[in-house]
Formats: sequence, structure tokens, C-alpha cells
Amino acid sequence: MFHARTSGKFLAIVAGGALLLSACAGNDSASNPTASGSASASAPASAPAAQTITYSYEQEFHSYNNNTAAENATRNAGPLQRVLTGFWFFGDKGAITPDKDFGTYEKTSDDPLTVEYTISDKAVWSDGVPIDCDDVLLWWASNSGKVKGFSSSGTTGVEDTKLPECDKGGKKFSLIYDKPFADWIANGPGATAMLPAQVVEKQAGLSEDDFIAAVKATDAKKLEKAIKFYNDGWISEGTLPAADLIPSSGPYKLSKMDAGQSLTFVANDKWWGAPAATPTIVERVIALDEQSQALQNREVQIVQPQPGPDVLKQLQGLEGVKTEISDAYTYEHLDFNFDSSPFKDKALREAFAKCVPRQLIVDNLIKPVAPESKPLEIRNVAPFQSNYAAVIAASGGGAAAYAQPDVEGAKALVEKAGKTGTEIKIGYQTPNPRRTAAVQLIIDSCNKAGFKVVDKGSEDFFGTVMPANGYDVALFAWSGSSLVSGWGSTYTTPVKCDGENKGNNNGCYANKEVDALVKKLNSTVDLAAQDPIIGQIEKILWDDLATIPLFQHPGLYAWDEALQNIVPNPAQSTITWNMDKWSLT
Repeated sequence: MFHARTSGKFLAIVAGGALLLSACAGNDSASNPTASGSASASAPASAPAAQTITYSYEQEFHSYNNNTAAENATRNAGPLQRVLTGFWFFGDKGAITPDKDFGTYEKTSDDPLTVEYTISDKAVWSDGVPIDCDDVLLWWASNSGKVKGFSSSGTTGVEDTKLPECDKGGKKFSLIYDKPFADWIANGPGATAMLPAQVVEKQAGLSEDDFIAAVKATDAKKLEKAIKFYNDGWISEGTLPAADLIPSSGPYKLSKMDAGQSLTFVANDKWWGAPAATPTIVERVIALDEQSQALQNREVQIVQPQPGPDVLKQLQGLEGVKTEISDAYTYEHLDFNFDSSPFKDKALREAFAKCVPRQLIVDNLIKPVAPESKPLEIRNVAPFQSNYAAVIAASGGGAAAYAQPDVEGAKALVEKAGKTGTEIKIGYQTPNPRRTAAVQLIIDSCNKAGFKVVDKGSEDFFGTVMPANGYDVALFAWSGSSLVSGWGSTYTTPVKCDGENKGNNNGCYANKEVDALVKKLNSTVDLAAQDPIIGQIEKILWDDLATIPLFQHPGLYAWDEALQNIVPNPAQSTITWNMDKWSLT
């Protein structure tokens, strides 16, 4: 999986699970630990055995702060799941799960919506500093949009809350909302969201008292150095920042990074919950097409490659390996560049949608892994969710017009627009054999319609090409969750079409009616009332051809059968959500 960029005022909620851009995409009841309460409730109480577990990932870790516009990424969020804890996390089956080790929270009023939070008295950073008020205020300042300058991966929900009332050293605060919020249960600081204020304060030359006062005054000028460090100071360019800059609030802490090779975690001796079952975890950076061999050689013990028929066959042929295919809140799609490409012309978007062989892509590349797969008819509800059919019905079934390729119809539209021979650059993150194959299928079909489609896959597509809108259509996946507030920024008109302001809306699509419907959805607490609104949004997205949904990713995982408590997760928290419970027999 890879990452999502979100920033500015109209954005997906980071605390509530903003969509994460994904370069890849369940549950094993036999190995499933307790799903109730704390993330570490079933970890052993005794000291762990001396051992190491290694898992693979195809993208290198890049930032200890995955909450900024540029770094809101599964390459960062996955590794940080049990390094930076919070009040909740995506637990078993992707469910919103309170982390009772970190603290507790409860809704105390509906009018105004009020949620009270209490951080555990035992909660400390691994440098020994208590987790308390200034950490809360850093989280709120950086995610509410009310202190200018912070780069945020999402303000939805947080922007509707008042300043949390707390004082130096305080461990209690409330979020009081200006209006109802659908996903309030996951709007407080969750896993990976709360960062160490003491580090920011020191780097900015501020005392704790001065920092708290500046946030309460929303004084961006006084916080200028703090904001700069928050935005850029935690980036890992082939090596980790100094240890004193990256303390942990979870059972593991970041220990070492070898550029292009690995990221090492060690047990946090200041962790106040049950100790990690394995003292050392290593993330190895391994290309998707090499992960199966790495597992066979036991260079790693867990792989999570992108699903495809070849890799599935390889994995199923390995001895002593458990393979699992499961549901995932991850879907593949094509996104148009509305800012600086031929697809500003709706007729060309329609022509391209007509020639993309969605069914053939699914038949050739996904059905061999998940035989029941079909081309997606909507974007924002997964086929395995109970309301999928209801939202399709409410959307008017716009996908039907593009169920099968209509090359002649596409060609007629291209010719009418006088655009025969128009070059179309398809961008995506490489190496990715399955996406390369999908692009070739699109080339074979759409070039017959008069386009000149070219494969512009690149190793730094997410890092530089996408932020700069250097593509005509982008092929990638969103990794999300069941939360409705997490995907709204993908279609909300950006404040400005650049890397820092376009949020999840990478192609800079704009529709004022969609903007209004997203706001309405985010304030609709009644689940049944949400479906018609989502359906209205989907209808407009099809009418505008904002994006072309392709298919829902099946989750594909494989691990050494000697491992215990490996539990794939369909949400964006990935398989690492419970890695403090992993053990090796």
C-alpha cells in the first residue's frame, strides 16, 4: 500500500481514518487474539523470548509524522501502528476499537455533541515525558485547520470542534462540536495521530507554557518554528531522525533504518501496557514480485503482496506457509487530471471511460485470485458492506454505461472533439507487474479509439509526479475503512490545486453540489440516512466522470505457519495493527 496526500480546509479526517493512497492492498479465527478493549490485552505478561520477526513491505518508511499532506501514507502509517498509540485503532475486522491502555473516552452530550477523553495516568513517552495536555493541543492545532501553516492530512470533524480545554500536565479534555458529526467515535486522536509536543517545543525554542499559550491563542506567528518542524522535521531520508526526536507511545519504538533495506523496531521499555510478545520486529523493503521468493527463503516470515494470479500460485506452492485471501477496504481506480491535461474536456473523459476494458482487467488480473470479483459500480462503499446494493440503487446505476468497452463509441467522441492522436500519460507507482499489465490492456483498447496512450509508470510517482499533476490519468488504489468521513476530501473542491492544498483530491475535481453533499453526509449520524446521500454523490461522480472505479482489492497475505497471532486487517491499519502480539513458536 502507499499513501494519501491531504491538506488544507476541506479534507478527509485524519483521526477518523482518511483514505490512504495505496500501492497494494480478513481474518484468521484460529489465530485471532482478543478483539475487545486494549490492543495489547492478550499479549503475554512474562518477558518475551529473544527472537525477531521480519515482515515485507514494498515501500520504504519515510516519516515518523504520517499526518501531513505529503506523508499521509500507508508506508508510514503501517509501521507506526504500535509505535504511536491513541484512544482508538482499527481493530479486528477493521472495527473501531478503543485502546484502553492509552485512555478512555465517552460521548456525554448530543446537543452540543460532546466527547470526554481521559489519558491514562500511566501514559508516558519513551523518553519518560508524560503524555498530556500539550500533546493534545499539538494534535488539535495541526488537525483542526484553526492554526494556519500546519500541513494536515485532514481537518474534517476536527475543524468543527472547539479548542480542547486543558492546562499544563492535564490528562483530561473534551471535544465539543459546533454541529453533529457522523464519525465522532473515531474523531479523537487515534493510532499514529498524536505526536510528542515536547520535541516540537524544544525544536521551536518554546517552553511548554509558551507552547500551550500560543495554541490557545491560535498564534501562528509565535508557532512558526514549531509548525515548520512539525511539517518537515520528522522526515526520514534513508535514515531515522535522532532518537530523541522520535519517542514512542506504544509497545515498540523505532530503532534503526538501513536505507532501501529495512526498518527495525525494538520493544519500548517505558510502555505501560502488556509487553510486546517479540522484542524485535523488522520491516524489510522488498519489491512485490520478489516477496514470494523472500518468504520461501525465509528472509522474511510475513508478506502482503499485491494480489495477482502469479503471486498467489507461488505462495500456495510454498511449504510451511499459510496463505489467506480476504476482504479489504482498498479499491483500484483511474483518476483524471482536471488541472492540466486533455481530460479537462468531459467528452474525452467519456471517451476514455468507454474504451477502458474494466471487465477484461478484472477477468485477467483479479478473478484468478478472487473468482467472484466484478468491476466496481461505486467508489465509496465496498462490495462486502451490507449497504453496497442500496447505494448502487440510490446512485442510478451510472456504471452500466461503461460495463463493457465501446471502442467505436469512444472513437466517435474523440473524432468529434478533433482530438484523434491525443497523447494520454497513465501514471502509477512502479515496480508493479499487475498495474503494468492493466495499463497494457488499456493501451490495447484505447489506442483503437484514437488515443495515443503511453505507460508513464515511475518509481517516484507518488512522491513527485502526482503532487505536481504530471500525468493525465493516474492508476492507484485508496486504502480506507468503513468511516464515511474518511473519503469526502477525495471529491471536495480543493482550496488550491497544488501538493499542499489539494488534499486527497489529487486530480483537482470540483463540483459545488458534491461539496455540499459531503458536508451533509459528514453531519448525518443516522446510518440509514447516509445511503441516499452517498448515492447522490456517486450519481454526480458518474455524471461528471470524476474517476473510473475498477475493482475491489482482495487482501492477499502469507506467513510462516510457525507464527502466532497474525491477523490480516481489511482497514488501512494493515497487518501490523497487532504486531505486538506476533510470536514465533
